[in-house]
Amino acid sequence: MAILSSGVLTAGLWMVPVFMGLMGYMKYDSIDPESHPRDKRHLDHNYDFIIVGAGSAGSVLANRLSEIPNWKVLLLEAGSDENTVSDIPAVAAYLQGSSLDWQFKTEPQPTACLGLVGGRCNWPRGKVLGGSSVLNYMLYVRGNRRDYDLWEEMGNPGWGYDNVLHYFKKSEDNRNPYLAQSPYHSSGGYLTVQEAPWRTPLATTFVEAGMEMGYENRDGNGEHQTGFMIAQGTIRRGSRCSAAKAFLRPVRLRPNLHIAMHSHAMKVLFDENKRAIGVRFKRDGKVQNVYARREVILSSGAINSPHLLMLSGIGQADHLREMGIPLVKDAPVGMNLQDHFGFGGLVFLVDKPVSMVQSRYENMGSVMQYVMYGKGPLTILGGVEALAWVNTKYANATDDFPDIEFHFVAGSASSDGGKQIKKAHGISDKMYNEMFRPIVNRDTWSVIPMILRPYSKGYLRLRSRNPFDKVLIYPNYMIDDRDAKILVEGVKIAIAMSKTQAFQRLNSRVNPYLMPGCRHLVHWSDEYWECAIRHYTVTIYHHSGTAKMGPSSDPEAVVDPRLRVYGVTNLRVVDASIMPNVVSGNTNAPTIMIGEKASDMIKQDWGESTVSIPPPKDV
Repeated sequence: MAILSSGVLTAGLWMVPVFMGLMGYMKYDSIDPESHPRDKRHLDHNYDFIIVGAGSAGSVLANRLSEIPNWKVLLLEAGSDENTVSDIPAVAAYLQGSSLDWQFKTEPQPTACLGLVGGRCNWPRGKVLGGSSVLNYMLYVRGNRRDYDLWEEMGNPGWGYDNVLHYFKKSEDNRNPYLAQSPYHSSGGYLTVQEAPWRTPLATTFVEAGMEMGYENRDGNGEHQTGFMIAQGTIRRGSRCSAAKAFLRPVRLRPNLHIAMHSHAMKVLFDENKRAIGVRFKRDGKVQNVYARREVILSSGAINSPHLLMLSGIGQADHLREMGIPLVKDAPVGMNLQDHFGFGGLVFLVDKPVSMVQSRYENMGSVMQYVMYGKGPLTILGGVEALAWVNTKYANATDDFPDIEFHFVAGSASSDGGKQIKKAHGISDKMYNEMFRPIVNRDTWSVIPMILRPYSKGYLRLRSRNPFDKVLIYPNYMIDDRDAKILVEGVKIAIAMSKTQAFQRLNSRVNPYLMPGCRHLVHWSDEYWECAIRHYTVTIYHHSGTAKMGPSSDPEAVVDPRLRVYGVTNLRVVDASIMPNVVSGNTNAPTIMIGEKASDMIKQDWGESTVSIPPPKDV
């Protein structure tokens, strides 16, 4: 999942009714041939498998497990279906804070998010069929091969890079011609991957600047990661290719797959032998139980899966006792919380009209390009046009294990005039008025430096035993000072990049308006930049690790290498919460990979073939 939209390509709310009206006059099949899944209103009493959460992993599981015709599969989703507007890549920022979003916020902390409203970072998470793949910025990034080899070295056999590469390729339908012969990519899978069909001149400038600095222009999902590239995204014919569009719509007519939307899971049910036997959920105001003959699988993400485990009695004994929840298994659920975070305020001004100022593209021509041809500025990946992986002085540049990822945006929080990015990031009025208001509608570009392997780890706690109360989120961003130091070095590399000939042709220079709360420090010094980072901290939406995978000897492990929850039977967790360490890249593609690999493990454990049915040709 990815990051900040420049706001710029967000099409303005005024365009939504116009867009919806136009859809009535066009042949929608020319954009997307698949019909939407059906919401099963009358559920059976028993299923073979119950999957809780229809996000990036849950959608894959529902598809792959229902390939076995004699297995009945139920997919429970708390949210609704996707809609036409969420399909538009450029409007990603407008989906945050909507009914499609769980709207989580972190608790205030003294080390980060200081300049945001209430000292809290917004943590958007998808409450919709397709999960966060409907809200994200569609960036297709796998991480570094060493991430997975390290997972295996930590006692998780079968999770090394050579093994998981098979599962990345299994999903993939890569439509970038220059990757057609790459041994690291494939075509014909359910998940479409391609570059956005439209980009600003600044995207090319960014890659040229990287090459000028000695980095290569390369596929960051290939043999080597370090380098610069135009972003690859999960889009299809100019529209978002969410996990639901990729994996659920093509199999919507399978009689053994039932999908129940607006179904909020409340707890996992266990028998006296600690065997998971079903799920309690609420739908249409009615509490219901549904039962699993084989397994319950939690795929609700790194916040909601541990939440449901704790509500069900699996968690730290002292905490559950405090909440009045009967203990089923004492386990470190909600610990090991990891996330990628970065600095949202690294903005540069330019003198030419080459960026995504929203007012410049908020017009009927942009809408028509998208609706009729699947092209134009509305196809940009939420504003993110290019990526890079670079080495600070804290990384060994010979290892191809960079410690910073750049997200390049052809705009900034000023580019939409304060309409949405300010709200999406929770930027305070003081910060916005002093840093961004003076450059509203000016041509800008941004780099969001993201730390790839943070030292700081956080945790989750129950707010109460009420399943409808959100958990308390303590991310502990930069509680380890090393993380701030690494990000400062990332900022300095980006500033050096702005001084290359490629960017100086546009007279690029740092936004001169300073961060409130940091003006007392020497301008542009390391101390200033660290202060600024701690004020405008942004999540990159890569929450993970809260139900850690590990061997039985690992005291932090919640699930085993086959993703079975320790201490109980017939219960698995399959989503980003199982990551022992967050991967060195965006997490949507790895979460889909986890769903693919888990599907095969489940089939193996129940004595079924792992041969999969290929997607229909019209996908």
